[in-house]
Amino acid sequence: MGDPSGIGPEVTAAAVARPRVGRQLIPVIFGDLRSLSRFPVLKRFRFCTPEALGRTDQPTVCVVSQLDAADRAPGKPTSKGGSAQLDYVRAAVDAARRGEVDALCTAPVSKEQITRSGVPFMGHTELLAEAFGVEVLMLMDGPRLRVALATNHVPIAELARSLSEPRLVAQLHLLSRTLRPLVGRKPRIAVCGLNPHAGEGGLLGTEEREVIRPAIERARAEGVDCEGPFAADGLFAQEARRFDVVLAMFHDQGLVAAKSLDFDRTVNVTLGLPVPRTSPDHGVAYRLAGKGKASAEPMAQALLKAAEMVRLSPRRSSSTAFPAARRARTLKRAHS
Repeated sequence: MGDPSGIGPEVTAAAVARPRVGRQLIPVIFGDLRSLSRFPVLKRFRFCTPEALGRTDQPTVCVVSQLDAADRAPGKPTSKGGSAQLDYVRAAVDAARRGEVDALCTAPVSKEQITRSGVPFMGHTELLAEAFGVEVLMLMDGPRLRVALATNHVPIAELARSLSEPRLVAQLHLLSRTLRPLVGRKPRIAVCGLNPHAGEGGLLGTEEREVIRPAIERARAEGVDCEGPFAADGLFAQEARRFDVVLAMFHDQGLVAAKSLDFDRTVNVTLGLPVPRTSPDHGVAYRLAGKGKASAEPMAQALLKAAEMVRLSPRRSSSTAFPAARRARTLKRAHS
């Protein structure tokens, strides 16, 4: 459910109340008993502890915490609330490992509040990569633009040394492989440069010549349909529509474009995990928390994308499907 003092609890409750969401998935919400029990729509849910969850066939609230009022007050985060929201994430990951849920959908958390509680936290993408022991890729999936990130939460000063030819080649293969079921064919991938004007032939930087272009050429030779490196300003303004996805070199290079185009309908997807993971493309929004003004549309879109990915997943087996209802069992957690 995300940060108990943010908009996560209310947008989660509002999203699962939508008929279209209810037709596509069985929600299992990991969070706080007192925060969630105040929403009328959740009163029909089964309530249980993580130990008693199992593979439920009914909407469920998995109770991970029972916070005092001061630690779940809207817009007033505390260290106990910071610790609790990380506990929701961990409980959700454990359930996914046990096969009790088919996908993860995470409501917003606060990196700052989790870190203040005593646990350094860079983000869900990094946590999930470590938890499942795999290399992952962040993808912003919108109706008009898909953007993947070669680096995630990396300071600008460290970007150049965070890029390497082998890693970019692996990311291009991962992007091509995981997007193929979604687009129905081998996806066309545009690759951004790191520097202004894609380095301007080395005048503004050499990473394009020394790292990015060799990675593109190697990936193409290995069967990936990719082109570049492109100057980011021209690519997003004109060229991106020719491609199925763009691989941006850093966080803001890709996310500014994605959020500007379709903020409400762009979904954050983590590629490379054994289960799909999605989240809405926004933060905890303390200023809106508890006021009934936060839109549930991004959360609903994230849930629907998670269900879609389960249906399209080549790993999906008859034992985890519900053919009559065509519903994916989907779990909610926290994201920033």
